Amino acid sequence: MPHYMYVALQEDNRISVFTVDPDNGKLALQADVDVPGGPFTLAISPDRQFLYAGCRDVPQINSYRIDQSSGGLAQNGTVALEANPTYIATDRSGRYVLSAYYQGAHVGVHPIGDDGSVGGTPIEWLETATGAHAMQTDPTNSYAFVPHIAGNGPNAVYQFRFDENTGQITPNSPAMVEPEEFLGPRHFCFHPSLDVLYFSNEQGCSVSGYTLDTGNGTLSLFQTVTTLPPEGFSERNTCSQIQVTGSGRFLYAPNRGHNSIACFTVDTATGELTGNGIVASEPVPNALCLGPGDRFIYSAGQESGRMAVFSVDQASGKLTPAETYPLGNRPAWISIAELAG
Repeated sequence: MPHYMYVALQEDNRISVFTVDPDNGKLALQADVDVPGGPFTLAISPDRQFLYAGCRDVPQINSYRIDQSSGGLAQNGTVALEANPTYIATDRSGRYVLSAYYQGAHVGVHPIGDDGSVGGTPIEWLETATGAHAMQTDPTNSYAFVPHIAGNGPNAVYQFRFDENTGQITPNSPAMVEPEEFLGPRHFCFHPSLDVLYFSNEQGCSVSGYTLDTGNGTLSLFQTVTTLPPEGFSERNTCSQIQVTGSGRFLYAPNRGHNSIACFTVDTATGELTGNGIVASEPVPNALCLGPGDRFIYSAGQESGRMAVFSVDQASGKLTPAETYPLGNRPAWISIAELAG
């Protein structure tokens, strides 16, 4: 089945659609889709039939039907927002769009129609704090987590209960987990087989591992490891997105400033991380995405406007530079889907 990549280019007001060769990782541009308003964050529905785009210049969420034979996008809905979204995701059922608002200090839940469209008033529009940077539900679709960065935010992960039947969220007890260090949790991913979450820390330039108590939906910090080299880095650096392989053996987190991807091995019994090298990438690698079969990883340079492709050694998890591709102005997000064809 064919694989397609979608890249949000904020300053070009478009989403670029590429085919992805699963054997060699090569990209081929198929289409550019106009998206006025500055597309910044993307989400693909669990059934891979629909794509959602959050725009930051004109605050809105758009929905698109994905053509299964060509990967093309046809807009079928939009909803105006009170603030610009920094992150969107669907819940595990694909019935709701979840969203987080950095400057807006809120999280939202919007219903998805039977036709995959987004529109209408939100089910939830809940104030949290400045610096809200992501929102996802856990694999059981019972809990939701919202990291908030430090400095401009409270340096905490907000914890919610999520009702998949209504889309409503309620604060859990405790309502947040606050690391003692100045970390600034930004984005996160779930280990595929352990009850473990990994957060990239924007200010801390690190990755933190948390265990998830599946009985009550609360997190406990068990490890924080740096994304920077042992000799240190004195210039400004922040962390952005984060990815873990489907095998659960390797994890990757980019450095914006050091302009690199930090690589880690994962203990598949405990979830503990060990540094596995740091590889130079395109300047300001904000967007990161693993490709088909986790054989390649794609890193978009927000400053360079180019895509760096790396092959992933399946035994060691180490990255080898492969190719680079021109993208455009301010690439902000990469999503890949395997379609029915």
